[in-house]
Amino acid sequence: MSDPPVDGLLTEELLTDELLAVRAGEGDEDAFATLVQRHAGPLLQLAERLLGNRVEAEDAVQDGFVSAWRRLPEFRGEARFKTWMYRIVTNRCLNVLRSRRPLVPLDGTPELPAPDHQTSPERVTESRAATRALAEAMSLLSPEQRACWVLRELNGQTYEEIAELVGISPQAVRGRIFRARRGLTEAMGAWR
Repeated sequence: MSDPPVDGLLTEELLTDELLAVRAGEGDEDAFATLVQRHAGPLLQLAERLLGNRVEAEDAVQDGFVSAWRRLPEFRGEARFKTWMYRIVTNRCLNVLRSRRPLVPLDGTPELPAPDHQTSPERVTESRAATRALAEAMSLLSPEQRACWVLRELNGQTYEEIAELVGISPQAVRGRIFRARRGLTEAMGAWR
């Protein structure tokens, strides 16, 4: 093992999230800033996928980190810090989705990347229409189905991880994903 740096602190790369969380829980703002820096990007991506709106996603992640900062003294490490944060942000997003009106405005749908010069205008138009149709179909899912589907299909998380994040059994996760897939398949039938 190498000697610690001159100031006696471990280098940032060697600090685990859990150790940083303990330090942050004791009031170490630099440790918390490191946690925010490590996890803000993936959490924002998750929130954007769940909410379909960048501004609401940023608010959900910010609220999640504020909540985490306040609750860090209670953090016991029973779950990994990353999992704990995903759960906090997922719950914030679910609250936003539940408070929305039944139909989600489609102008919050992310714009597709610019097509390359070889893509035809018809193909671009078709792709945009399909993206809008998917956003509309996703708005018809319950917030719980949408969260499970996004965590599985877009974030690639296991059923067990999703169960831990949303606080239900893996069997309930499978059921929600099944119903979400069935609903999306029906809604997107014209695009097959």
